[in-house]
Amino acid sequence: MDALGGCGGAGGFWGWNGFNQRRKKKPSGDKGKKRNSGSSDSVNVSRDAGGYRFPLKQAVTAGALTFTGDTIAQLSGRWKKRTALKQSSSELDEGELWNIFSEHDWIRALRMSSYGFLLYGPGSYAWYQFLDHSLPKPTATNLVLKVLLNQVILGPSVIAVIFAWNNLWLGKLSELGNKYQKDAFPTLLYGFRFWVPVSILNFWVVPLQARVAFMSMGSVFWNFYLSSTMSK
Repeated sequence: MDALGGCGGAGGFWGWNGFNQRRKKKPSGDKGKKRNSGSSDSVNVSRDAGGYRFPLKQAVTAGALTFTGDTIAQLSGRWKKRTALKQSSSELDEGELWNIFSEHDWIRALRMSSYGFLLYGPGSYAWYQFLDHSLPKPTATNLVLKVLLNQVILGPSVIAVIFAWNNLWLGKLSELGNKYQKDAFPTLLYGFRFWVPVSILNFWVVPLQARVAFMSMGSVFWNFYLSSTMSK
């Protein structure tokens, strides 16, 4: 709730490289032998050796966009508080504007961006690779199934993980159950209204290597909502 294009090979971190390798045709004849010789052999051996490759581009982009969403949420919250206190005028002087920016909670921003970098970016890309491998044909049925699975599996997983991640950082794991009961289900229902149409576009027109980027762009709005919910 999912970095930039150029994602080739990123799925190796989650073990999905085999999907793409199985779908590629093996080269035949002398040309194939030449293409597989030399330095390319060392690359293939290193991949087949089981070395994990962290999907850095997806992770960095997801982290940056969660940071952006949290920044918008923080600035918006402080702006509303100050304008509410200053009822006589809706305009703020330069000193007040500076305070709005200087009071930024960097720990909260790090908490949200680390979730995007470590969990959401790599995890969502692995999920999209899995869906693309399981439902490869661009049919209407597969589109509906992908959107449905995205909402039934990925949506609740993202909500569960980010609430746990937030409470872990705050040292409030004992309060996680109450947080789930109070905010998780309403957040999930609200997310359905936003993510269903976004997911339809994502699976319908966006290529696999750009899906994390597309969903991450949508996440700027969603992260604003999540960050506001996390800070309650």
